[in-house]
Amino acid sequence: MTMTAHPRLYALLLAGLVALTGCTHMPAQKLHTVSRLELPRYMGRWWVVSNIPNFLENGKVGTFDEYALRPDGKIDVIFGFRKESLEAPEKQWKGLGWVTDTASQAEWKVRLFWPFTADYLLLELDPDYQWAVVGSNGGKLLWVLARQRSLPDAVYRDIQDRIARQGLDPSKLVKVPQSASTETGP
Repeated sequence: MTMTAHPRLYALLLAGLVALTGCTHMPAQKLHTVSRLELPRYMGRWWVVSNIPNFLENGKVGTFDEYALRPDGKIDVIFGFRKESLEAPEKQWKGLGWVTDTASQAEWKVRLFWPFTADYLLLELDPDYQWAVVGSNGGKLLWVLARQRSLPDAVYRDIQDRIARQGLDPSKLVKVPQSASTETGP
């Protein structure tokens, strides 16, 4: 897809990104990340269990993030989704991530659309790396990720409590429809 082929799409993306990042007079809340992330262990597929809806993810279902560590230390990022229906064809956006806090490895930058980047802050992480909470933009963007397509209710409630302890509002999270399959992906 070239800029000349879809100028309206790029104009909408630009307007939306500006709206998300630059139209507030209040400083973004400082989010607290996990103290340490084992980056190689974090790689692989993570299903988006819930998120705070944003314009880039509206109407997307069956969503997942997939991370692969590159030899140069950067991270290949794939955002996979289906539009409106779990029966729709899978689409993917490919991007790039890089660690910005090398001590914890829990703070990254991610770029899905050049030249825009977003913070990727790992706020909570299961000790067995089965679920994670990622935030950005002072908590205005938030995702609950899991290795499986869903989480047991008790685990999800615990995650919501953890989010609240971060000073964020878990009631803003919306569950993302996923397939009934228990397949965890490649």
